[in-house]
Amino acid sequence: MNTEQYTIQTEPYYQSQGREVALYEAAYAARLPVMVKGPTGCGKSRFVEYMAWKLKRPLITVACNEDMTASDLVGRYLLDANGTRWLDGPLTTAARIGAICYLDEIVEARQDTTVVIHPLTDHRRVLPLDKKGELIAAHPDFQLVISYNPGYQSLMKELKQSTKQRFVGFDFDYPEAELETLILAKETGLDAAMAGRLVKIAGVARNLKGHGLDEGISTRLLVYAATLIKHGVAAQDACRMALVRPLTDDADIRETLDHAIDSTFA
Repeated sequence: MNTEQYTIQTEPYYQSQGREVALYEAAYAARLPVMVKGPTGCGKSRFVEYMAWKLKRPLITVACNEDMTASDLVGRYLLDANGTRWLDGPLTTAARIGAICYLDEIVEARQDTTVVIHPLTDHRRVLPLDKKGELIAAHPDFQLVISYNPGYQSLMKELKQSTKQRFVGFDFDYPEAELETLILAKETGLDAAMAGRLVKIAGVARNLKGHGLDEGISTRLLVYAATLIKHGVAAQDACRMALVRPLTDDADIRETLDHAIDSTFA
């Protein structure tokens, strides 16, 4: 099977925060399944993309949602002019070709869906296709990676221990201010002084987490704000568009953040 469509050709920009690159390489060498945890927009998906590029492995990404069924992952029979034909799902394709299969925000999927990954995450490394009567032995290069945001967990949206304990884990968080400033400048071309101001505003919002905000300003949103500034949008307008309006509809929180923006760029 042609894997080129799943191969990342250009190096994604990723700035290491610690030893995560070397540790992931060790996990991949042992073909251990990996769990990546952290807040929205902190770089989890970029990290997985970077590691797939670095390891020269195809990457198949699935954005999980509450409507996703097991058939969406493993495959189904389809009707066509000649009768029925089987169509592999993304998990099955990855297991066949030796790709990294990345299930993004795994807790969004129904628990009866996520159990289909269990045989792939232990010593068996197999995927049963019950509807097809086939048992797939995963390609030697196959690896399963999942991610989720622990801050959004609830009784209804939490991974079972029987799933969690099949993975090795990485904890991600927003970078320290100095590193995040560097990341923002390199990612967007914004000058370091302006990038530092954006990071300062993000710090104000992150301190409000749990005090009116469910989540702080993500590094992704900082990139959006910097991109708008690079395209000629005034800094204060860019910050309101990218850092405040998507984050909250609460009038008091908006006023607090708007004040921080005005103070920073006064």
